[in-house]
Amino acid sequence: MKTYALALDLKDNEQLIKEYEQFHQAIWPEIKESIQTAGITDMRIYRLGNRLFMLMEVTDEFSFEKKAVADAANPIVQKWEELMWKYQQPLPQAGDGEKWVIMSEIFKLN
Repeated sequence: MKTYALALDLKDNEQLIKEYEQFHQAIWPEIKESIQTAGITDMRIYRLGNRLFMLMEVTDEFSFEKKAVADAANPIVQKWEELMWKYQQPLPQAGDGEKWVIMSEIFKLN
């Protein structure tokens, strides 16, 4: 099992942040299914101001590339991603079209 840490910013707007959090209190069942089917066994998102931090625990078979292909072929996931982009903005370090950016691990206690 592997853990990934990712970051993303929300638009700095209190109402939009509130709406974003409400969507994540009850994600669409199809989104939960797509996450689990991809091999993500746990996902947590934390917020400080407009900065988001995600922890993903994944199976050994998980691949960001395979998930991207599956997501591109899933119209419900595409609808969700389009909706979420209303609230999100890329980090300065993000590549073209990239939302969540993988963070580098710089310390591990154990």
